[in-house]
Amino acid sequence: MNEPFLQIRGIRKEYGPVVAVHDVTLDVRRGEFLTFLGPSGSGKSTTLYILAGFDNPTKGDITLEGKTLLATPSHKRNIGMVFQRYTLFPHLTVGENIAFPLKVRRKSKAEIDSKVKEMLRLVRLEGFEDRKPAQMSGGQQQRVALARALAYDPPVLLMDEPLSALDKKLREEIQHEIRRIHQQTEVTILYVTHDQEEALRLSDRIAVFSKGVIDQIGTGPELYANPKTRFVAEFIGDSDFISCDLLSSSDGQATISLGRGTVFNSIPVHGKGAAGTKAALMLRPERIRLSRAHAGVGLAATVSDITFLGNNIHVSTEMANGEALAVRLPFGHEAITGLSRGDTVNLDFDPGAAHVFC
Repeated sequence: MNEPFLQIRGIRKEYGPVVAVHDVTLDVRRGEFLTFLGPSGSGKSTTLYILAGFDNPTKGDITLEGKTLLATPSHKRNIGMVFQRYTLFPHLTVGENIAFPLKVRRKSKAEIDSKVKEMLRLVRLEGFEDRKPAQMSGGQQQRVALARALAYDPPVLLMDEPLSALDKKLREEIQHEIRRIHQQTEVTILYVTHDQEEALRLSDRIAVFSKGVIDQIGTGPELYANPKTRFVAEFIGDSDFISCDLLSSSDGQATISLGRGTVFNSIPVHGKGAAGTKAALMLRPERIRLSRAHAGVGLAATVSDITFLGNNIHVSTEMANGEALAVRLPFGHEAITGLSRGDTVNLDFDPGAAHVFC
């Protein structure tokens, strides 16, 4: 069996009494786009900087194609890096910026000229080689930074929040370009972001960081449909949490009560909770069914607000116990017709699409 292309084993980083990263372990496949996703202070950038060689771990090891990287200084790891700040040399032209890492590696003029042209084609900036960075937009500068990082054909490209300084429309445009370039070059990319939508757009897999550990690793659909922790359920996509009574739990399935005789069976359960204790029921707003008449099952609720969001409608509701539940329906859904604040509605859901966290 072949070893993974890049291996991170038991990485831990301490800054005095503060532990920034706890025992991070993962395997990265050659050519994979893997994103580190999490809030500020979760350890994702620290892990990336250890990979780059800008920081040393307190414990653990990192291997690339079976060889440890830790004894190799950052400038000799041959790993590409793109930062949030473009870090272009302002006194150099675009072409000279892209050529810089090739000159450092003592490539011939013919090799450099050929590679600069190739990189300009890759990032779709042909004809910009004589411009200075100050003459370009933020999105164009970031594409130059990407071209420079790829110019010397690194086996791994690290990207630390590279698009956070851009506006939404430009950010989405560059996301598309990064995805295209990844597919075209097949370079292995490790990408750091706190933006879940960005992670879902770009990644083959996502590692969700929380408090210095990886809570869960998986594809976007896996994390969204099957979160293993409440943190992942809250961080990936929109979610509703309401309190419930745990009646029983066995073989990963729970039976819960939402009061007033409303019982749901066969809901995936996470964590160990004793029968009779309180738990949290997680529902995705788009998986909740809303109807105008009570069907004998489900929950009665009162509409507190209705918000038009273009291709969908967000309906805020409040149950009898005061807990809020958000429902998202596609624009034009029949249940929306004539719906007003203060109306009583019935809410129902498929137990298999819900989760219980103890």
